[in-house]
Amino acid sequence: MLAIHAPTRERGDLAARGPGDVVPIALLREPIAPPTPRGDLSAFVLDLLAGRSRPSARPSVGALDPFDDDLQLALYCSYEPHFTDLPGVVGDPEWDSELLRFRQQLESAFEGGLAELVAPTVDPRPARTAIPAMIAADDGPSLSRFMERRGTWDQMRDFVVHRSAYQLKEADGHTFGIPRLAGRPKQLLARIQAGEYGADATDRTMHAELFARTMHAMGLDPRPHAYLDVLSASALAISNVISMFGLHRRWRGALVGHLAVFEMTSVEPMGRYSRALARLGASPEARRFYDVHVLADAEHETMALDMAAALATAEPTLAPDVAFGAGCAILAEQRFAACLLERWAADPGSCP
Repeated sequence: MLAIHAPTRERGDLAARGPGDVVPIALLREPIAPPTPRGDLSAFVLDLLAGRSRPSARPSVGALDPFDDDLQLALYCSYEPHFTDLPGVVGDPEWDSELLRFRQQLESAFEGGLAELVAPTVDPRPARTAIPAMIAADDGPSLSRFMERRGTWDQMRDFVVHRSAYQLKEADGHTFGIPRLAGRPKQLLARIQAGEYGADATDRTMHAELFARTMHAMGLDPRPHAYLDVLSASALAISNVISMFGLHRRWRGALVGHLAVFEMTSVEPMGRYSRALARLGASPEARRFYDVHVLADAEHETMALDMAAALATAEPTLAPDVAFGAGCAILAEQRFAACLLERWAADPGSCP
């Protein structure tokens, strides 16, 4: 199994930690190293972010597997300036014209690959019927069932690390959709997001903060990007597909369809992960992120399907995009689960 480590530490420093251990404060004070390129695409983006690149050095993107390792890291690093600071970044590159031009090429490759894979799974019926049918037809492996029944402590920590690219900024990508909607869909999205940020009731905590606490309670570094060098392409893709949809108004329908699937497939898996942690002897603090989602998403799943159906009715031309976004959410989770399960079965190994 891939040893989980902070980039500035020796491999395996954190791997031996068990239930009840927390990450040492001294580790949290060490700087996070810039990510390591995985090919020409990510090297160009990282050089650009560090102020080392020139337009003449731009590599050709072309057609790629949408889950290509180099493509996914390049996309992730080009999106992150909209959310937070990446280690090694110089200046403020959020709206850098050269970065945006290159990101457009990366997105074209990602979008084209997703369309080819997702098109056969899209249900053409109205969203209220199509999305539940697409979820029911999902025959991908269940990571949550595996963890509940026989996952080990090391595998649970590996799983948590691989969810960190998204969960440590949970909800932010979908929130970009609020100003791009109108009427009932906008209201429902705002209500869902308020819950994600703990703003729908008193004494609630943002879900991203709860995930950081889970990481800390499991002896992991909860800082964003601490494990970027060990994240698989499929882990990065979960974050990237949301960022791509959220940062483009033309993809607002896909963003809504994606969120509908996210919310509608959350309650049972979150309960399983909590039970897995309980079986493994984890503390209540480590389980709280999952326990909160069991309660919150039971309400959100109904609102999310209503939101998708309302948008498809209000803007019928977006109905195919809503279904496409739903299909992308299902595909990304399938690839993520298969990646981890196959790697664990082949221990040692790494995700492609």
